Amino acid sequence: MGSSDGPLVVGLDSSTQSCKAIAWSRDGRAVAEGRAPLDLMKPRPDYVEQEVTDWWRAATVALRQLVGAVDAKRIAGIAISNQRETVALIDGAGEPIGPASLWLDERAAGLVDRFAAEIGRERLHAITGKPIDVTPVVYRLKWLRENEPKRLDHAKKILDVHGYLTLKLTGTPSASWTSADPFGLFDISRKAWSQPLLDHLGIKPSQLPNAVRSGTRVGTVHAAAAAATGLAEGTPVIAAGGDGQCAGLGVNAMRDGVVYLNLGTAIIAGIWSREPVVGAFWRTMTSPTGDGYFLEAVQRAGVYFVNWFVDMFAGGRSHPAIFDRLEREAAAVPIGSDGLLAGTTLVGCMDPHWDPSARASFIGMHPSHTLGHFYRAGLEAMTLQTARALEEMRSHGLSPAQMVAIGGGANSKLWTKMIADATGISIHKGHNAEASSLGAAISAAVGIGWFESFAEAADAMTSIAETIEPDPRRREAWDALSARQAKVFPATQFAWRN
Repeated sequence: MGSSDGPLVVGLDSSTQSCKAIAWSRDGRAVAEGRAPLDLMKPRPDYVEQEVTDWWRAATVALRQLVGAVDAKRIAGIAISNQRETVALIDGAGEPIGPASLWLDERAAGLVDRFAAEIGRERLHAITGKPIDVTPVVYRLKWLRENEPKRLDHAKKILDVHGYLTLKLTGTPSASWTSADPFGLFDISRKAWSQPLLDHLGIKPSQLPNAVRSGTRVGTVHAAAAAATGLAEGTPVIAAGGDGQCAGLGVNAMRDGVVYLNLGTAIIAGIWSREPVVGAFWRTMTSPTGDGYFLEAVQRAGVYFVNWFVDMFAGGRSHPAIFDRLEREAAAVPIGSDGLLAGTTLVGCMDPHWDPSARASFIGMHPSHTLGHFYRAGLEAMTLQTARALEEMRSHGLSPAQMVAIGGGANSKLWTKMIADATGISIHKGHNAEASSLGAAISAAVGIGWFESFAEAADAMTSIAETIEPDPRRREAWDALSARQAKVFPATQFAWRN
């Protein structure tokens, strides 16, 4: 952590399993932080929930740790990065009506296709930018309308994490365009809640928070929130939004040709687009700057697949040298893993097939194959899915020319080199791993007037630590492998469809 005597902005990153409050300087140095865990509840199959009040409890713990390290008077503004596609119902007294349902929740899986047919699949995709998939909140709202209508009608407000935390901090719930749009209930062209979708669900516009451009001041910390968090009363609260888009901003990827690559639990490859281009290989999101859009290719299992493989077949992650060993073995295996192919859709498939029932596989096993072959085949599958998504973006007029990588997988020299070689695109690694918090802090910095624009703020507050260049001599082998590897998904669908 760096230190400074000057003013700071706080990026409060309330993600799926933790809340992090990080204070950032004007030049993008993390000066102090606080953290608190968040628990998941799985009361029955397909249900994933959290206690809504835990979002505020974790935020207060993290913020109190933070202001224990820096004077609260130095904090010039705060903005929130939130876990996306998560929803809470709030009554007229500001109290939750039961637990929140998370983006991992699949209780509405059985009605996704029916709801999409009622609206029109292409129309729904065009309005929201989201391919037909169980993840967006809109399907759980449809489930509530059919299964718990009284609970839905009793809700004074229907809020995401951003809305709930701004309610607790300022007394008024606020959404940003980037926190609203993952609901799948937001018209991404009009930058407003979709009235046709609200009407179809029987939801009143007043039940949803006002949605504003990121960087907009939405209130100040009131007295009760100041007492709970240690923040100074009157501290400006600025809209930021969804953690994925905030992370893209936090690595300065909201520019032509720059790809944000998160090799985390899931894999996200996102690129900025001037127009709301829709396609099967990505979700079309609103940009965290408010200008343009963010095309986001997603693999639900990234590092999650790697960790599962190591725990199941390689003795577990507790062994101190297991990843070093697997990386060495896999590096010695040629491109194509000597004929071994993997399907890594361990927890369902998002782009381009959008099949939540999908399962993983290995094909072409031989007695000569080692753990290194299996490990490499998994990395190759995930690498090539990202490469195919970027090629599809190129076919729609976009020009991915460089990538900025974050997440645990970015620490793998083997994996990042594989991605660079397979795509022909150089990979840069950012200095700051907490990109979502930094993206929120950039929004706060713009909102309080430190910078005149998001571009100026991102240039000042982000930096690159290392660059990995592609080897063009390997591209032909990667392209040939991609043609074979792309056939794994359709070839194995029978295993879970029948």
